[in-house]
Amino acid sequence: MRASTSAPAQQRLDEIPLPLRLGTFVVVDLETTGTSPASGAMITEIGAVKIRGGEVLGEFHTLINPGLPIPPFITVLTGITDAMVAPAPLFAEVLPAFLEFCGGADETILIAHNAPFDIGFLKAAADAHSYRWPNYQVLDTVKIARRTLTKDETPNVKLGTLAQYFGVQEPPTHRALDDARATVEIFHHLLERLGNVGVETLADLQNFSHPLSPQERAKKSLADNLPNSIGLYIFRDSEDRPLYIGISKNIRKRVLTYFSPSETRSRMREMIALTSRIEALPTPTLIDAQIRELRLIQLHAPRYNRRSRFQERTLWLTLTDERFPRLVISKGHGALTYQQSAIGPFGGNIDADHARQALHSATTIRQCTPRITPTSIKKASACILYDIEKCSAPCIGATSDDEYSKVSEKVSNHLSVQAGEVVAHHFERIATLSREERFEEAAELRNHVTAYLRGFARSESLRAFSALEELIVAKFSDGSEEIEIARIRRGRLEASLTVATVNQISSGIDLLQSHQLDSVDQELIFPHSTPEEAEMLMRWASDEYARPIHIVGDWHLPTYGGAFHKNKVEKLAKPDVSVRANVREE
Repeated sequence: MRASTSAPAQQRLDEIPLPLRLGTFVVVDLETTGTSPASGAMITEIGAVKIRGGEVLGEFHTLINPGLPIPPFITVLTGITDAMVAPAPLFAEVLPAFLEFCGGADETILIAHNAPFDIGFLKAAADAHSYRWPNYQVLDTVKIARRTLTKDETPNVKLGTLAQYFGVQEPPTHRALDDARATVEIFHHLLERLGNVGVETLADLQNFSHPLSPQERAKKSLADNLPNSIGLYIFRDSEDRPLYIGISKNIRKRVLTYFSPSETRSRMREMIALTSRIEALPTPTLIDAQIRELRLIQLHAPRYNRRSRFQERTLWLTLTDERFPRLVISKGHGALTYQQSAIGPFGGNIDADHARQALHSATTIRQCTPRITPTSIKKASACILYDIEKCSAPCIGATSDDEYSKVSEKVSNHLSVQAGEVVAHHFERIATLSREERFEEAAELRNHVTAYLRGFARSESLRAFSALEELIVAKFSDGSEEIEIARIRRGRLEASLTVATVNQISSGIDLLQSHQLDSVDQELIFPHSTPEEAEMLMRWASDEYARPIHIVGDWHLPTYGGAFHKNKVEKLAKPDVSVRANVREE
């Protein structure tokens, strides 16, 4: 092997011990509309600073349109107003750029002051938009400061108090980037203190800030016989019930991280205390492991897996099945068919409701909730929507069944076939509001139509992919000679395997096609699948390293479909996402 004369490459996190001077850290801070994503609070600003060896490598900053009004007390605290975030990008537009800035979980450690708050918000927002949050290791400067400083030195470990104690050059201001910069300085000051007591590696720092209990150390032996291969791992309690289901490219190595100081999540440490056995289920490919994880979580609903992963909670926008249909947000996917109009899945109630408001604005579908019967028509009175000609008032018998069916058929088309009219309606309204300088209202309409198009594009893609009778795909692993081959039928993974060379692909396909398969019900969109499984497989099969080898059916999307209109609408306001990098080459 030829010797290299270049500088040594940066060590990866799995090359423990990792010297702190070689680690890449991203210090992140958020501003939000409230204290918890569970209460509906949303992110309004992200600030992040990437550092290595005491040097700043780059900065990331953007305001975010939360899609809801900012409470007055938050505006007083941060200075962020509704007018400031109205032209800002949505979180779904920001997240890919932020994750790209951070880098992979195998090379980057996240740092935050009160990390459960900031990282908790980011994870919840990623889940709401169906993004898989990378398994970053996280350091909390609050915990480090508590272990490092005494009460005699600082009365508390609030960011402002620590900034004053250490005399940081850029004090916190309750704005994301300023607070992230202040946290960087505080982190460096804390490392100086800890270096005097022998804390020099990432493992030293994690053990210092979050030491393992004797019980946790004792249970580490549960991982002794686990394989070093791709697959699933299942933590089970004393009654053999699944507590948590996860996947990894290296099962044993991943499980061991739960018994290390790097595992700071209180729920995971609680789970470890209840664990009696850890089961390993090796799989031939990573996509196989990911799909089995989805199915097992759906089947067992383990208490320590994220609730948002449970597929019966996915939200769809559809028409009710009644005499005078209306738009409703429904959970689950069991009753969806090719004939039924529905869009989704949506990441949360806010997106689904925005999509519904977009259709209410563009059509005269009724918005009232009571079921209309001959008896109710005699007693009802029309609402203001009838007066402003936004509803034909079937509730009072002002329209016939045939006339109203034309309205519901039009809405049905907007849910399954044609999004253009809804977009044109909103373009016209947004242009009018902009000319009148009513920018906040224009931004609100943009949010509504963007949410509608996001749901429309997802369901359009899922229908096309899940209609394929059979799809065999070969994926060439990035940086590896191995080739994954998967057989997918009607949106469901049937089988997969790995081959070592291109010459073995043909024999691998023959092996996959030799499986005995059950008949498929042609009427259902997802006969043996779920939207989440189909979408995961679709992303995998659409990867730049994936190549379709065999297709039965037509895999196509309309040129001017939902994705086209979504991109067009998003250009109404270019994302104000700024990433400032050092001149130094990373």
